[in-house]
Amino acid sequence: MLQPFHLAVPVNDLKSARQFYGEFLGLEEGRSNEQWIDWNFFGHQFVTHLRPQKSEVIANEVDGKEVPVPHFGVVLEWNHWHEFAEKLRAAKIKFVIEPYIRFQGKIGEQATMFFLDPSGNALEFKAFKDPSQLFRKYE
Repeated sequence: MLQPFHLAVPVNDLKSARQFYGEFLGLEEGRSNEQWIDWNFFGHQFVTHLRPQKSEVIANEVDGKEVPVPHFGVVLEWNHWHEFAEKLRAAKIKFVIEPYIRFQGKIGEQATMFFLDPSGNALEFKAFKDPSQLFRKYE
C-alpha cells in the first residue's frame, strides 16, 4: 500500500480555498481553524495555510512548455484524467498549460495539464497510459 503524503501550501484566503478545493474540485474537508484547512487529496493529506503575502512564480522549461515551480498534483488513471480535463474545460478554467500528451511516443509518455488555484499555487494533474513508466529512466 502506498503511504499518503502530507503537503502544505500557502493560500491568500481560506474562503476561496474552500470554494476551489471543496466546492469546485470536490475534495473532502477535514480539520480546520482560522489559519488552515486539511483536505483529503485523493487519499493524501493536503493542507492550505493562510499566508500574509503573495510569492513569486518561477518556471522551468519541460517539453517546450514553461512549467511553474513549485507545483503539486496527483497521477490519475488514464480515463479519469481525460474526464477531469473535460470537466475543467467545461468550467472554463484558465490553464497555465492546456491538457496535452507530453513525451508522445517516448519513455514516460503522459497526459498532463496545469492550472492555478485562487492563491496562485500551481497544480499538475497527469496520467500515464502505461503506469509502469512512472519512474522509468530514459534508455
